[in-house]
Amino acid sequence: MSKTDRQNTYDSYGNPPSRVFLSIIIPAFNEEERLPDTLTKVVEFVESQMFIVEAIVVDNASTDRTAAIVADFASRYPFIRYLFEARRGKGAAVKTGMLSGHGDYLLISDADLAVPITEVREFLQPMRDNYDIAIGSREIKGAVRYNEPFHRHLMGRVFNLIVRLLVLPGLRDTQCGFKGFRRDVARDLFSASRIDGWSFDVEILCMAQQKGYRIIEVPVDWFYGEKSKINPARDAWVMLKDIIRIRQDCRR
Repeated sequence: MSKTDRQNTYDSYGNPPSRVFLSIIIPAFNEEERLPDTLTKVVEFVESQMFIVEAIVVDNASTDRTAAIVADFASRYPFIRYLFEARRGKGAAVKTGMLSGHGDYLLISDADLAVPITEVREFLQPMRDNYDIAIGSREIKGAVRYNEPFHRHLMGRVFNLIVRLLVLPGLRDTQCGFKGFRRDVARDLFSASRIDGWSFDVEILCMAQQKGYRIIEVPVDWFYGEKSKINPARDAWVMLKDIIRIRQDCRR
């Protein structure tokens, strides 16, 4: 499908056609440096597909030029949508995007494209083969990490060990920011989610297991980003409290 044909599937107000196959949800907070390259790659991906895709950037009340950059891309590519969410955390931004997506399938992608957007197809096929959720994994066979400092890898493994021991023993990697959902499943889970911060993934997956949804881990190529928004000293304690809260909720 050509660029012109794809743009013509959206009206002059950016409203999507009656059938969107895939919604890509990108939470963003102060991403003016990364978004131009990220959205350029998203546009290239969308325009190379034969199915209809929308890309939704959810702005977590950025104080830089994030909104202006997205607006510029959206003016040229109507399949790009901008949403605003008061800065309550990544989980809140993702929830806003997931509940606003029109696609048959919805996929979360970090703004730095740590997992290349071209890996989307590896996530769509399992969901078309009766899985409800496909999550990126950096820990299973076939996955490759690039340029990750040892201390960040260690921090991630400690957090994941805690998650596996307390909440999700069956999953190897819950925090990779690349996850796909069938639309009905996404609406069911995110409409009930309460965690607004970094640990939202754990809550969503815990609820999914409780409800009997089928989850598959998909190996990914993952590239470490130098400007991660996670502050280990500030966020570790908050995330631990979230995990304890999720464990209590899941046992009710």
